[in-house]
Amino acid sequence: MEDVILILTHVDEARAALGDLIEAASRVVAFTGAGISTECGVPDFRSKDSPWMRFKPIDFDLFMSDVLMREEGWRRKFALDDIYAMAQPGRGHYALANLVASGKARAIITQNIDNLHQTSGVPEERIIELHGNGSYATCLACGLRHELADIRRDFEATGAAPACVECGGAVKSATISFGQAMPENAMRRAHAASIDCDLFLAIGSSLVVYPAASFPSLARLHKARLVIVNGEPTPLDSEADLVLRGDIGDILEPFAA
Repeated sequence: MEDVILILTHVDEARAALGDLIEAASRVVAFTGAGISTECGVPDFRSKDSPWMRFKPIDFDLFMSDVLMREEGWRRKFALDDIYAMAQPGRGHYALANLVASGKARAIITQNIDNLHQTSGVPEERIIELHGNGSYATCLACGLRHELADIRRDFEATGAAPACVECGGAVKSATISFGQAMPENAMRRAHAASIDCDLFLAIGSSLVVYPAASFPSLARLHKARLVIVNGEPTPLDSEADLVLRGDIGDILEPFAA
């Protein structure tokens, strides 16, 4: 831990230290994981008794090769959606929305698929979604967007996996499944944002899922200050300039005002 400048667990000290770094920065990039959304009612994938464990996403190859697996995948998708259907942005989302609105933050790179950064008011072009978005679906053949309400209505009436209304191709939630290639454009944008920032805020991520977890180290390599805000230790704490350990909403609440 000798490379860590400071690990703070007292919320007032954490807020003050973070505020000083944000004030001194001009090109902030935020990187968010599941921890920023847990106070909003969105389940954490790895927590004990997580609904993601009960309704595991179907691997991409299975989804593509077996129509029964596509039907099961949609059943699990809608079961999960029902669990956090009422989720609204939390204090962390609004704090980052304010940083974007003020011009301090140039981009939010997120591992989350819950659409809460958009709901908090962050413009779509400022959000880089590494794992896609679960609030709509796309055709895997032609890319046409499909709305979940339409898909669910037909699925509950027939039980059949949806097909594209234009080309007949397989339709899938616009998320990146296990075994599916990472989105090239999002990865390029995240890389560019990481090497061009002067302050990189890693918030609510376990920082164990690669290649997404490579971006904090990339930013640090290009001389950005690295701050990790999380409830638990992460493998990258030793690379950080500042580690703020505690409730994410409590730490970021003043920046949401």
